[in-house]
Amino acid sequence: MEHLQYWKRQEPKKPLFPDIEWNKPEQKQHAGKLGIVGGNKLGFVGVGDAYGTAMDAGVGQVRVLLPNVLKKSVPAVITDVTYTPTNPSGGMSREGINELRAMGKWADGVLLIGDSGKNSETAMLVEDFIRDYSGPLTVTRDALDLVLDTPDVVVERDGTLLVASFAQLQKIFSRVYYPKILTFSMQLQQLVEALHKFTITYPVTIATFHQNQIIIASAGQVTTTPWEYPMAIWKGTVATNMACYWLWNPGQPLESATASLTA
Repeated sequence: MEHLQYWKRQEPKKPLFPDIEWNKPEQKQHAGKLGIVGGNKLGFVGVGDAYGTAMDAGVGQVRVLLPNVLKKSVPAVITDVTYTPTNPSGGMSREGINELRAMGKWADGVLLIGDSGKNSETAMLVEDFIRDYSGPLTVTRDALDLVLDTPDVVVERDGTLLVASFAQLQKIFSRVYYPKILTFSMQLQQLVEALHKFTITYPVTIATFHQNQIIIASAGQVTTTPWEYPMAIWKGTVATNMACYWLWNPGQPLESATASLTA
């Protein structure tokens, strides 16, 4: 395999960025505040998993934002919850923008974890929030689907990490008219080269899964890590850990996300 200077390979037991792990705060009051947004009337499994993952990772404070239709369903273990109005489809109503903005003001980083439902009003709400919010933002699972019709909202935004499936990545490339077609059969090196060029063009950080590797790209730099647990990506655990590590290392999304995979 050709050696590319911008491509670093991480082995599961040999972290590329050991300093990132050492930077993890030992005291809760210094360990950051993570806001987690998601859920609709049919459930919030991803939100619950993300809350538990963030608490286990050692984040200082975790606050969850859900549509108010879920008020009677939230387990007692999730102790800090706020609610937005619910639309007729059971997702977050556009009237919830003030609650979302308040979450953005409170948090050191926001994670849009999904379980959002396919709803145009929720999509408009999320887009409004992203355009307003300037802090570190991680988007994954079906929360990313909500902005795929207007991908410029996330790819042209500083301080954004997209944890995308390969199919979602294909849509992002095609919908910003990027002149490279991604295929499931492409070699790992071809995808590394495409993401290298894409993240020079756009200020976004992208993490995806292909050929049993998690590939992370930011500002033209790319890391790959062998990965045997794709379900952890689809459940949102991987994105949550990346968001947590990023809280502790502001301005270093690539290093944080890569280091979180060997934790």
